[in-house]
Amino acid sequence: MNRQMVLVGFLQAQNCTNLPSSWRHPDSRDDSMSADYYQEIGRILEAGKFHMAFFDDRLAMPDRYGNDHAHTVEYGIRCVKMDPLIVLTTMGMVTEKLGLGATCSTTYYEPFDVARRFATLDLMSGGRAGWNVVTSLNDGEALNMGRDSHPEHDSRYDKADEFMQVVLGHWDTWEDGALIMDKKTGRFADPTKVKRLDHKGAAFKSRGPFTVPRSQQGHPVIIQAGASGRGQRFAGRWGEVIFTAARNLQGAKDGYASVRNEAAKAGRDPDEMFLCNLTTPVCGATKAEAEDRMALINKLPLQIDALSLLAEALNYDFASKDLDEPLTTDELKSMQGILGIRDGVLKNSGKSNPSARDFVTFSGRGQVQDAMVGGPKEIADKLEEMFVERGCDGFVIAATYVPGSYADFVQHVVPELQRRGLFQKDYRGKTLRENLGLKRPAAGAWKVLPRDAAE
Repeated sequence: MNRQMVLVGFLQAQNCTNLPSSWRHPDSRDDSMSADYYQEIGRILEAGKFHMAFFDDRLAMPDRYGNDHAHTVEYGIRCVKMDPLIVLTTMGMVTEKLGLGATCSTTYYEPFDVARRFATLDLMSGGRAGWNVVTSLNDGEALNMGRDSHPEHDSRYDKADEFMQVVLGHWDTWEDGALIMDKKTGRFADPTKVKRLDHKGAAFKSRGPFTVPRSQQGHPVIIQAGASGRGQRFAGRWGEVIFTAARNLQGAKDGYASVRNEAAKAGRDPDEMFLCNLTTPVCGATKAEAEDRMALINKLPLQIDALSLLAEALNYDFASKDLDEPLTTDELKSMQGILGIRDGVLKNSGKSNPSARDFVTFSGRGQVQDAMVGGPKEIADKLEEMFVERGCDGFVIAATYVPGSYADFVQHVVPELQRRGLFQKDYRGKTLRENLGLKRPAAGAWKVLPRDAAE
């Protein structure tokens, strides 16, 4: 079968999409805190044969700008943040094949808790769960979770490596075939096939035995989105679906090659992973219709949207500087969180000491930047180029308003991609791994080369 792209719907369990101004769109639904809202999205994505619905998450509303939450609440800048796992469960109730991915932090949760949550979702959904591994961003999250400050960037990834070993270790402790469920003998499971982990490491201790058997797909798919050098090493070691945010074809190709190289260095087969680039399509039946939609969307963002999200993502208070005052080298070095944003601004602005305005202009935060605008042919042409040129293996589709953005894409673009043979016309199987074309991992597969440990 010819290579086909992976499509992921990019969702948030909050009052807006990743674009803070989306709730202001006249056609956005205003019931984003209801199950029906997310269930409609799930139905649309499954009708469009999307591989997965994926939720990002933060453990705090954006309050780093001015160290105050007033602007966040007043302007609706991601101020509502619900538990994505519970939202995904409601979506799983009305879908059958759509993958269900959610974010959970290795910095502020315990491995046993995360392992149990996602293993449960995996069983309840028939093997459709995915876990997006993050190390969190800023002091707001730290303070909400009982810490005084957010840990340093690379140390978070060092801790996350051990976190992964504990989670995967727990998932492995129930062997396939452990369940007997013989009512006549009264034997529920074979105790010789359920082990204790007994992990004692530098950052974590976790005994077991684990309390959730393996699912139809073995265990949840591992998702990652590391953009920095350390983040890419982590993604290459653990990620099966990896999200990228390249703004042009060359950047996408460079990132694609880099992460695959990290996977190879970690002893993994780079073809056993999928890199999906974040994309914001604005589409219509015709290019003119799409351009009219884009014109409306461009009227909605406020400057405070970008400043608030930049402060959140980089754990730096941009309100402490005049908008056009260059940031010092020490201030740039002090930033934490998504360092790929900082590095991208330095590169794209051509300045060694950019200002807050430069960050707004060149980061794209809080704005619709690099949107793909057009009818079915124009959008499909752009997606095809990046896919065929090996800039990615698929796309994470972001919405400018909900549910219309997803409905437009499914109605106009998906059929064109299918006509070109670039996207599936139906699901391959029932589990997320089956639909991605990933092998079901045997217990302990993560410890050795995947090609030797898959079933």
